[in-house]
Parts: sequence; C-alpha cells; structure tokens
Amino acid sequence: MEMIWLVFFAVLLAGYFALEGFDLGVGLLLPFLGRTREGRDRMVAAVAPYVLANEVWLVAVAGTMFGVYPLLEGEVLFGLYPVVVAMLLSWVLRDAGLWFRRRIDGPRWRGFWDAAIAFGSLGLSFGWGMALYAAATGFEASPVHPVGLMLGVVVTLLFAWHGWTFLAWRAPGDFGATRSGRALLLSGAVAALPAAGVLAGAAPYLLEHSAPAATLNVLSLMVLPFAPIMLGAQLWVWRTFRPGKDAFRLPSFF
Repeated sequence: MEMIWLVFFAVLLAGYFALEGFDLGVGLLLPFLGRTREGRDRMVAAVAPYVLANEVWLVAVAGTMFGVYPLLEGEVLFGLYPVVVAMLLSWVLRDAGLWFRRRIDGPRWRGFWDAAIAFGSLGLSFGWGMALYAAATGFEASPVHPVGLMLGVVVTLLFAWHGWTFLAWRAPGDFGATRSGRALLLSGAVAALPAAGVLAGAAPYLLEHSAPAATLNVLSLMVLPFAPIMLGAQLWVWRTFRPGKDAFRLPSFF
C-alpha cells in the first residue's frame, strides 16, 4: 500500500508541475509577449479555462502529503516557513490579478493587475525551485543557498518555456510560433522533471515514513475512488477548450 500511495503522490506532484507549469509560464511571459493590451488579454484568455482545474492538483498534492506522510507536515511548514508564506502570497497575488484585471476598464488598473500576475507567477515558480532543493537535502539545508537559488532559476525558465509552448499550441502563430500537441506534452514532461527527480531520490525516505497501514487503507477507500473523476474532469476541460473551439471569445476572466 505504501508503494501505491508513493506512485499516486508522484503522479499528482508531477501532474501539477506539468499542468500548472504552463499557467505560471504564461504569467511569466506576460510582460514580454503581451506588448499590447489585446495581446495580454489573449494570453490570459488562453489559460483562463485551465487555471482552476490545474490548481486542484495542488490541493490534492497537499492533502495527500499531509495524510500519507504526516511527518513532512512539520518539516515543510516550519522548515520552509518563509518560502511557504512567500509562495502562498504569490499564489494569492497571481489569482487576484487574474480575477480583478477586468473589473475596471482602465490602463492603470489593468497594468497593476497584469504586473501582479507576472510577479505572482515569478514568486511561485522560483519558490518551487527553492522548496525542491530543501526537500532534496532532507530539509536540513536552507533553501536560500546558491544551489537552491539556481534550481529556482531553472524551474522558472522551464515553466516559461512550457508556457510559451502552450501559447504556440493554443493560439498558433499569434505569439510568433506554432507548436503541436506532442511538443506541448514534451514541454510538460520536461517541466515536471525537477519534481520527479526529487521524488525519485526521496522515495526510500517516503516509504519508511508513510502513515500506518490502517490509515492508508482508510485513505484508499476515501480518496482513490475519486481519482478517475478528477482525471475525467481534466480531460473534459482539455477536450472542450482545445484550439479551434472558440478559444478567445472571452478576453479574460469574468
């Protein structure tokens, strides 16, 4: 049962990086590719149908980690307290930008919330890199370390590339490139590599520090039956909002 939950946790974390990675990547690219108001509207509209569905994966990751690996709760929340707080604030800032940018039709209002999306995306991307470094060292090293900072840069660049590939798939030619669905799958797999690598190295620790078998059995009955529903909903979103399906009728969130 411990191995089943390890695989499930790995799929959730890698899936979050592969899916939310392009959302954050588009936010990172907003100041560079969105040189006009219409361009920024189309970039936000491109990710709009996917954002909430992708964030569900993070909720599932957190719930699984605290339920299956309870010892990690203290290490993550206390050992990475400044990073976790910064990431939560970045998450709120990014989502606030998505929801509020069109509440008032003015250049200053739009500019402020567009900047919030970009800075929030940067904080989340960079924070994930630092958190992965701390996890790779068993939370014994400070995330503010040259290697941790470098991994933050790597994750940020991978997310930006993934976001660019997503835009080239979702809006072919609109932002200077066209990419196929296979290219998007490849960029998603590459964006998930840092998380997959850390989990591979931490697998022995996670297996040894899993929750008791009775707890895992109860969680299996309560959680695993809903996994196909989450996967089915994700597939429905991708099928409904694939390129050519009136993707940009709404310029942004409402």
